Amino acid sequence: MSLRPQNPPVAVAFMLTATAFIAATMLFAKSLGTETLGPPLHPLQISHGRFLFAFLTIATMAAVLRPRISRPHFGLHIGRTLFGWGGVTLMFAAVAYIPLSDATAISFLNPVFGMLLAIPLLGERVGPWRWFAAFTALLGALVLLRPGPDSFQLAGLLALGAAVVMGMELIFIKKLANREGPFQILLVNNTIGLVIATVAVLPVWVMPTPAQWAALAGLGMLMAAAQACFVNAMARADASFITPFSYITLVFASLYDLLIFDVVPDAVSISGAAIILGGASLLAWRERRAKAAS
Repeated sequence: MSLRPQNPPVAVAFMLTATAFIAATMLFAKSLGTETLGPPLHPLQISHGRFLFAFLTIATMAAVLRPRISRPHFGLHIGRTLFGWGGVTLMFAAVAYIPLSDATAISFLNPVFGMLLAIPLLGERVGPWRWFAAFTALLGALVLLRPGPDSFQLAGLLALGAAVVMGMELIFIKKLANREGPFQILLVNNTIGLVIATVAVLPVWVMPTPAQWAALAGLGMLMAAAQACFVNAMARADASFITPFSYITLVFASLYDLLIFDVVPDAVSISGAAIILGGASLLAWRERRAKAAS
């Protein structure tokens, strides 16, 4: 994929579209994991549908665009996809039990865990401000888990586990950076992901209802569209400028939860999300300062 000229307004438009699509995939996952569209589907089957229809969408794009494919680094791709598939499956399991806003807020911890994992795995050094940012974000997650005998959200641990696993995925993404083109990474990732998801779903697969088939297709196609929008956004503006706009996902998730499931975020959800976003924003700011200084 050729480099695009810098165009921040267009980049913001792409990123905001990506956030709306990503939140919509969580909405579809919640509908499929509850009794909204029929008997609840297992999270493994929901993630299989996500990879199946995302692969079909991206493969169709590849047939039309005919991009140049270089020799992929399959070791890194397999590692990245395994953790990506695991994180998505855990997140789909979580949204069936907790509000979309809570699950989405906790998912913003993945760069924090990516930072922590980069210390032993990539040998990166972490300064006091980044430690403070990580501590702040983790404190927000603790708030969302509602520690207490009557309010503890056990399913919140699924979302927290998803953030940890997706943090590990970031390690592989960092290693893949500048090695291959964005479209090739999407194609290879979704191809390998479909293979993994197909093997994993076999013991639990059941025939979906027509409405569930439609939701699975919508989930996969929206995820593919979100990935394409995200790649285009990153190609048109510096990551330090455009990444904070991804936090708008939380707004769309809360809106969808309100409109479809009549779930209104309470004071605990708002407070926990605000703390996590504060820590994540501080971490992004420090990353920007570090890159500017290098």
